[in-house]
Amino acid sequence: MKKKYRVKKEREFQKVFQEGVSFANRKFVVYRLEPSGQKHFRVGLSVGKKVGNAVTRNRVKRQIRAILQELKLELPAIDFIVIARPTTKDLTHDEMRSNLIHVLKLAKILS
Repeated sequence: MKKKYRVKKEREFQKVFQEGVSFANRKFVVYRLEPSGQKHFRVGLSVGKKVGNAVTRNRVKRQIRAILQELKLELPAIDFIVIARPTTKDLTHDEMRSNLIHVLKLAKILS
C-alpha cells in the first residue's frame, strides 16, 4: 500500500482518535474520521505487543493491508484506523477478511 494511503504521523493518529468515532467487534476496533477533503482513503494500522512477537505482528499487518488493498475501490475518502486485538493472530486469512469486513460495515465505511 502506497504512503499516500496511510495515516503515518502521530498527530494524524491522535486527530482520528480524538475526533473520530469508534466501532468494534471481537477481533478489531476501527476509528473513523469524516472526510477531510482528500481524494482517497487513508488507513492507520495498530497491532500491539499483546498480539505476539514482531514476526506475528508484521504478518497480521500484512494480511490487513492485503485485505484493504482488495477492498480499495469500495472504500470512501476518509481517514480510519484499524486496531487488531490479540485474538487476531490465530485467524486464517478468510476469517480475518470476514471479521474486518464486518467491523468496516459496522463503521459504515463499507456498505
